[in-house]
Amino acid sequence: MKKALLFDLDGTLTDPGEGITKSVQYALEKMGCPEPDRDKLRAFIGPPLLEQFMAYRGFTQEEAAQAVAYYRERFAPIGIFENKIYPGIPELLADLQEQGFRLAVASSKPEKFVVQILEHFGLSSYFEETVGATMDQRRTAKADVIEEALGRLRLAGRKQALMIGDREHDVFGARAMGLDCVGVSYGYGSTAELEATGAAAIAASPEELGVLLPVLAG
Repeated sequence: MKKALLFDLDGTLTDPGEGITKSVQYALEKMGCPEPDRDKLRAFIGPPLLEQFMAYRGFTQEEAAQAVAYYRERFAPIGIFENKIYPGIPELLADLQEQGFRLAVASSKPEKFVVQILEHFGLSSYFEETVGATMDQRRTAKADVIEEALGRLRLAGRKQALMIGDREHDVFGARAMGLDCVGVSYGYGSTAELEATGAAAIAASPEELGVLLPVLAG
């Protein structure tokens, strides 16, 4: 039986679209390449920011690091709260906790922001461990975040855990660590993206996730 469930944050537990895209807009403006259409910036929701700035504008690593710094200028005081919890998430977490699952968060967002968001929404008490990226870019890849989460949980074997996320990097990161990933299509990744990358199953809502997880973890 898989006893631990590792949840992504953005696009899985909360919808951070407004805060992230507005903060990316701010960073791009400061970098001299403004983007007025926030819909084009949805790709920034989920993946590590440094990589996404490099991919989106062809920035060098140094330029991307500067863009991330600008992003955080707006995100830390404002964008972090331009966020909302998906309906049904608190009920899902309470039910899974009651069933005896060990719950953790494994996010590509910097850990201090993850902790702040969970506390803001009153979700902290559901999670045994909260793991995110480091501010200095030493831990940003999803696989590294998952590895850290597994280490903090001190699992006897990696087959005792499942990852839950909305984007392909959640699936790839889980696979690199020997885990299956359950995709959620209510976030920012499409069903086609999750199917193509090999998600073990896909849930269209938190309610459906609540039905799938006990079966897949059994």
